[in-house]
Amino acid sequence: MSDERDVIAPLFAPANRPERFEKAAASGADAVILDLEDAVAATAKEAARAALRADFTDRPVFVRINAPGTPWHADDLAAVARMPFAGIMVPKAENPAALMAISDRLGPGKRLVAFIESALGLANARAIAAVPAVGRVAFGSIDFCADLGSAHTRQALLCARHEIVLASRLAGLVPPLDGVTTVVDDPAVAADDARYARELGFGGKLAIHPRQIEAIRAGFLPDAAEIAWARKVLESGDGAAAVDGAMVDEPVRIRARSILARSRDIATN
Repeated sequence: MSDERDVIAPLFAPANRPERFEKAAASGADAVILDLEDAVAATAKEAARAALRADFTDRPVFVRINAPGTPWHADDLAAVARMPFAGIMVPKAENPAALMAISDRLGPGKRLVAFIESALGLANARAIAAVPAVGRVAFGSIDFCADLGSAHTRQALLCARHEIVLASRLAGLVPPLDGVTTVVDDPAVAADDARYARELGFGGKLAIHPRQIEAIRAGFLPDAAEIAWARKVLESGDGAAAVDGAMVDEPVRIRARSILARSRDIATN
């Protein structure tokens, strides 16, 4: 599987619309997610499964299958097990044992991205993130709000986002993917949501429209002031020092190094 850290702005494409696969890959997205779940009507599931392929791009291709317990789950697993996808996205992840069963069915080498989309999923987030086959966690914020009956606002979702970031860190995973921004006609909204997610410790954000890609990447890119601060901190030498009236020591330098590394990584991907 590709390095999950490189996947900052993956783009969904309905798996029953193969004419969109190449367009999604050409959008600038870090990865393409062929969706068998929410984007595909029940009557089109079989056709979507038959259209799956990974040879249309050099970028990572993921597949979001239908959740365990749905009528399409077993057939989805049979289809994706035969193909060289970068990873399999599992919606409604709630039970670590179910994820381990999926991993056993897919065989070695298939990495899972576990979607936290319910109260039970959040309650089990740390155990889910610790499943060996799970390479990353993603937040299905809209489904999560539907499950709780809450508003889809930053305030309502703050605790859930914190727990998902914490669960990923405790399991030694790369920072998680934040949920989608439903506004597709104003890239500035996606960019602002991405900046907010980065502040909380997320490492990327799911995209549902090509015009969101560059906005999301920009939101995860440290701004000029952060980069200037990081350089100044690292120029301060070793041990305790003062930079712009603030004390600097090794933990601060670790953050400065992270900012500079991220600015280079995102700019070159």
